[in-house]
Amino acid sequence: MTSETEEKAMPFIARAKSPHLQTGRAGIIVILCMWIIIYFWGVTQLVDGLMDWLAYGSTQYVARVAVGVVTTVASSYEAGQVEFGSGKYYAYCALGGVLSCGITHTAIVPLDLVKCRIQVNPEKYTGIATGFRTTIAEEGARALVKGWAPTLLGYSAQGLGKFGFYEIFKNVYADMLGEENAYLYRTSLYLAASASAEFFADILLAPMEATKVRIQTSPGAPPTLRGCAPMIYKAEGLTGFYKGLPPLWMRQIPYTMMKFACFEKTVEALYQYVVPKPRAECSKAEQLVVTFVAGYIAGVFCAIVSHPADTVVSKLNQDSQATAGGILKKLGFAGVWKGLVPRIIMIGTLTALQWFIYDSVKVALNLPRPPPPEMPASLKAKLAAQQ
Repeated sequence: MTSETEEKAMPFIARAKSPHLQTGRAGIIVILCMWIIIYFWGVTQLVDGLMDWLAYGSTQYVARVAVGVVTTVASSYEAGQVEFGSGKYYAYCALGGVLSCGITHTAIVPLDLVKCRIQVNPEKYTGIATGFRTTIAEEGARALVKGWAPTLLGYSAQGLGKFGFYEIFKNVYADMLGEENAYLYRTSLYLAASASAEFFADILLAPMEATKVRIQTSPGAPPTLRGCAPMIYKAEGLTGFYKGLPPLWMRQIPYTMMKFACFEKTVEALYQYVVPKPRAECSKAEQLVVTFVAGYIAGVFCAIVSHPADTVVSKLNQDSQATAGGILKKLGFAGVWKGLVPRIIMIGTLTALQWFIYDSVKVALNLPRPPPPEMPASLKAKLAAQQ
């Protein structure tokens, strides 16, 4: 396991520059596929077993629950030390993304459902409380978890791309810039790496996002993934799953750029101005608290910059005949901001929990966690020579 002292000695971004960065791409793909298959199989066994156990109370379903738990946990098990920048490191980062995004988005499905309904039908769902009351009165409490399956699958896949590719792009771009420029232009580096990662992550998310919104907001739509996805494909083909991709990029790329850049800079500022001792002297628990606070601050800004596009995505996926331009014209400036308050609450909490889970996975798997960036010695020497 990399010690705090060893981490402190690592150069910024390109710490422990590794030949694995240029090789082993096929290995990364194989490892990612293996982990995702095992993880989802374990989750499926766990959910199916719990549902059957609750329904029938049979002991055979207790065994299925146990198998699901063991398999899901086993898929996260890490044995041995992981080298920074290696294929194994990136694979575990991707796994952390799967867990952080899949778990958090699925946990807030009820709030997400109400938020989407406020966006697509603000006359009926005038606020958070009204949205919950109306939904429960008309469809029962069970309706609040509509769309949980596409949410779990879609955002787990998105988390894989968001966090896994971010780590890769950040180090690749840092290598291209060189150590000094990577430090001087680190905010631009964070923005570029996160935008690149989210571009691919949204391609993974789009089909399940379209299915989720259709389930949650379209009257008469099948209430399950296995019912709604085939219906969309039969009626609209693959276009039905990807027509919302451009506005999804408009929503998610600015969101993710803010999420990563604001988080990285907030962590840096917290350790510099707020935390009374250096990061190396903080316990793992104290470091995770800083992670959570920085994540929540980043989440508030994320919600604001991405909300108009989020409204357009919800409207597009609700109405198969709608276009982004037509929706913007109909809603106007004020209309695209409907549902902002619940989304700030949702995204602030969501982002904080995602960073907390992601960093906790790194701690649990003994992954290197470089400290906030410091000016390279060579750059300090150049600045000193100019004085």
